Amino acid sequence: MNHSIPLAERIRPRNLDEYVGQEHILGPGKPLRKAIESGMLPSMILWGPPGVGKTSLALLIAEVSKRQFHNLSAISAGVKDLREVLARPSGLFPPILFIDEIHRFNKSQQDALLGAVEKGKVTLIGATTENPSFEVNSALLSRCQVYILEAFGQEELRCLVDRALSEDELLKTLPIEVIGTDSLFRHSGGDGRKLLNLLELVILAQQGNDPIKIDDETVESLVQKNFARYDKSGEQHYDIVSAFIKSIRGSDPNAALYWMARMLVAGEDVKFIARRMLIAASEDIGLANPTAMMVANACMDAVMKIGYPESRIILSQTVIYLATSPKSNAAYNAINHAMEVAERTSHLPVPVDLRNAPTKLMKQIGYGKGYKYSHDYPGHFVKQDFLPEDLKGFKFYQPGENARENEIKKNLKNWWEEWYGY
Repeated sequence: MNHSIPLAERIRPRNLDEYVGQEHILGPGKPLRKAIESGMLPSMILWGPPGVGKTSLALLIAEVSKRQFHNLSAISAGVKDLREVLARPSGLFPPILFIDEIHRFNKSQQDALLGAVEKGKVTLIGATTENPSFEVNSALLSRCQVYILEAFGQEELRCLVDRALSEDELLKTLPIEVIGTDSLFRHSGGDGRKLLNLLELVILAQQGNDPIKIDDETVESLVQKNFARYDKSGEQHYDIVSAFIKSIRGSDPNAALYWMARMLVAGEDVKFIARRMLIAASEDIGLANPTAMMVANACMDAVMKIGYPESRIILSQTVIYLATSPKSNAAYNAINHAMEVAERTSHLPVPVDLRNAPTKLMKQIGYGKGYKYSHDYPGHFVKQDFLPEDLKGFKFYQPGENARENEIKKNLKNWWEEWYGY
């Protein structure tokens, strides 16, 4: 297999109908599509996350409009490169100057563009992953139309995979069987280039197999993460730390003191012990007794100031307090659940009414519109949606059964009865 050219490059769209996604600006009758098809192109900034087709769109615009196309990367190009491009003769229509990662241009580089854009010598297409309100000079930004490209959803990602397998001259000749794509989509994070690179990696890893299987297990085995393990004195070190934490969690102050004493007499760093208790104060006690976090943090601060052997007294006081505190792992479970869902849904956009709108451009495109300021309402509360539409109603936090969280539970029921009605 000749894979010197990446798959993502091999299956770039050849016309607007092959372009995947961005229907909100490229669908029939949408403004950018009309501009492209009419040939009346404004200078523009394409703003969106990596791998959503900014470069492909710029190339298509040049192809459809039959204009000269000059490509510069803001990472390597300077003012001299810009001036050389701008000095080249053009045809009947101004050439397209595509600048990838335009946010990396400094003020003088952006100023060098301004005159050419203003006089119509070039049609600028800038691509950026950063908010152009902050990263592009206001003078240049005012002369460009900003188009926002969105991360790919599952439908677009599936379309990319189908296209690659059915149209790529190399892949369509192979005996490929698609069993599952959930892991493939999850690891892509809405990035089409990343998706295609991973798809090609999975296929190349199975060269000679019949069939070549695309499934979650194979994908996971190829992208598995390797975590470095801290090791001070071998397996027993970790066993004793484990017993220490489990004794605190199990509300046994005597066992917790014993395992801590084992660590102390073995010469364990007192700061390590204090750090472990600080983690336990949040993981195993949490909102059942928020003061535990402050006690553990004060312990951490004290042992750093005092040192051993006197710090053993502070450690003893803290471990007894933690072991005899009420327990809740609700906060621990909540963040784990939220991170697991976040890994699968990182492509979901922030609802428009919740977005920050510090600039005129962002206000014009609707950022912050419709947001209700809670302090303007009785009890400093008004019901509104804060999660993406696809996650509406998700409950990451389930209050524990203890006095403190029973009070939290009452408040949540008053505010969000449909979720915490019990």
